[in-house]
Amino acid sequence: MKLMVVLFAFGVAFYLGRLLIPYILLISYRKRLFDPIDPRKSHQVLVSRLGGATFVPIQCVLMVLSLILCYKQDLLDLQIDTYEVYPMIMGLVCGLVILFVLGLTDDLIGVNHKFKFFVQILVASFLPLSGVWINDMYGVLFITYLPAWVGIPLTIFATVLIINAVNLIDGIDGLCSGLVTVGSLVLGSLFAAHCAWLHALFAFITAGVLIPFFLYNVYGVSKKKRKIFMGDSGSLTLGFSMAFLSVSYAMNNPGVQPFSEGAIVVGFTVLLVPVLDVARVMWVRFRAGNRLFMPDRNHIHHKLLDMGMNHQKAMLTIILLAAFFCIFNAVTVHYISNNIVLALDLIFWGLFHATLDKIAHRKHVTTEEKAFKPSVAALAKQGNK
Repeated sequence: MKLMVVLFAFGVAFYLGRLLIPYILLISYRKRLFDPIDPRKSHQVLVSRLGGATFVPIQCVLMVLSLILCYKQDLLDLQIDTYEVYPMIMGLVCGLVILFVLGLTDDLIGVNHKFKFFVQILVASFLPLSGVWINDMYGVLFITYLPAWVGIPLTIFATVLIINAVNLIDGIDGLCSGLVTVGSLVLGSLFAAHCAWLHALFAFITAGVLIPFFLYNVYGVSKKKRKIFMGDSGSLTLGFSMAFLSVSYAMNNPGVQPFSEGAIVVGFTVLLVPVLDVARVMWVRFRAGNRLFMPDRNHIHHKLLDMGMNHQKAMLTIILLAAFFCIFNAVTVHYISNNIVLALDLIFWGLFHATLDKIAHRKHVTTEEKAFKPSVAALAKQGNK
């Protein structure tokens, strides 16, 4: 019965997303609300960037409705602990609404980056205030229990990092929505396995609302006015959604899920690709003496595109990489130390980028050789004359 409720909510979110996106497209084209075209961006046609406007309304309405039905004699039969879980969901909803307004404002008229960063820190503090914070490292770096004065700032830092990582990975069609969909389904299934039904409900609602957007974003045709981007109203709120799910799963709290030795590794594995990509890009910018938040083409999807992959192949490659990390970590944490698992993750990540760099170098050398041969032939011909 409980699983049927979760799957029904997933279906409702999918239907509402499918229903609302055409209206968002219609408004965007009538009011000329398009993503600006510049040299850094791959699209050269007018595309709406208000797809994220469908996410939060559906997420919040369905979650608040679920809370009401649960409160009324647990009509959804989810058997949740009111005092333990309700504040968490309300903190989540409040944070989503604030980030939604911030992102929508930025999409329409622009917002100062310092103000955006301040709001992100404010919203990130909603998690520990509502009882969601990292209180156990499960032996990672040989640390176990974390006191509040350490765990709460760490949670705020991790949340802001995740929000920005998801925001920055939104560089090619379907990448951000695909990664978050995979992460939501993985964490939603894990929460359901541990009978944390309200968290599973939110995860599946998030996945449900993203699938219609993914189809429009990847397979929509701009000339037919069907293609759409999510904008900051989508990427910021998706980042906060994933931070909530990951921290909730990693938290040592029997009211949410039973104790699991690999919880923190598995909980954050779904975000490993965007977080490691942001860390690598920041390091590259720092070494080059560039501003850390200056846009460039150093992200993982840029590397794949520069190798000659089209957008869909690059997107699929990154999503498969994220799925590999999810499966690998979920299995190996039961057999080896969390520290070894994380070390292997970093090794695999480094080998993946080393392989990309090697392929890119070979392609660059081959291109130079092809360009050099005609010039040599021309010089020889001129010498014969």
